[in-house]
Amino acid sequence: MRLVALVESEDHVCCRYRLVAFRAPLAQAGHHLDIHPLPRSAFRRLALGCGLEGAGAVIVQRKLLPRWTVALLRRRAHRLIFDFDDAVWLRDSYASRGFDDPKRALRFQAMIRACDLVIAGNEFLAAEAARYTSADRIVVIPTCVEPANYPVSTHSHRNYPQLVWVGSESTLRGLERFTQTLSAVGRSIPGIRLKLICDQFLHIPDLAVDACIWRQDTEAAEIAAADIGISWVPDDPWSRGKCGLKILQYQAAGLPVIVNPVGVHPNMVRDGATGFTAVSTEEWVAAVTRLVSDPKLRWQLGMAGRRQVETRYSVMAGTQNWLTALDRMAGIAQLRKSG
Repeated sequence: MRLVALVESEDHVCCRYRLVAFRAPLAQAGHHLDIHPLPRSAFRRLALGCGLEGAGAVIVQRKLLPRWTVALLRRRAHRLIFDFDDAVWLRDSYASRGFDDPKRALRFQAMIRACDLVIAGNEFLAAEAARYTSADRIVVIPTCVEPANYPVSTHSHRNYPQLVWVGSESTLRGLERFTQTLSAVGRSIPGIRLKLICDQFLHIPDLAVDACIWRQDTEAAEIAAADIGISWVPDDPWSRGKCGLKILQYQAAGLPVIVNPVGVHPNMVRDGATGFTAVSTEEWVAAVTRLVSDPKLRWQLGMAGRRQVETRYSVMAGTQNWLTALDRMAGIAQLRKSG
């Protein structure tokens, strides 16, 4: 089947991890994936979908198009798929006007109702989509990483233990809300440092920060050079839609992970198995202290996390989910046609 994906940008993190990563393995299974940027102007969108006669399906990724554009694309696409990994019907955690956005909500409903198949990044997103279409049209495919691209942390003894956080300027705003707890970690554990892999950086009182400019070609090695991965998100509807990419990156590199139990976090990080969940400042300090003091435990939990990625969140696992979803879509279409 020829698949045509319409995306914000091929370099966008969502596209790289949720589509580009699957291009080669899908091709091995007989599916050809073309990726094109969505036109930005209304004039250019008038031609959206033209020339797709030979495409078996069109994938729209994340973008909530105007309803007239969705209707136009629906008429021109043989089959229509929506892939999303955020609570796109809401404003984000940092919006001054709150989460609810009627315009986004209506566009989301129109997109979901128009699609033959909806690919949701987690169960929270799938449940929202299920309000507007039948369950047989929805498949959960987590964001996936390729473990082979990540060196495994050696957890070598060094003069100082190092936490690591990776993300973008937008998600760094969440970490800003967490600085009080990070400061307490810095005061409680002598020599502890935090590596920030990002394009912007924070000053955190009482905690030394190692600024590491994000680069795609060095990201994996920089993560693996640390000791403990951390992730914290606000406890709100937007965060419950997040798909935990940074956690998967830490685990692919063999790091134990500490998170707060929001959204997918407790699904990916199991207490005492792949890391620890923590809510209060005291729990965070205790979790970091335990891992810093026990390199063997760091190794055990980190390797358990990597095995979890290989089994559930690898490109191989995601490819099989995609193939199953495409087969289901084709089967449902055939049943409806014959019926």
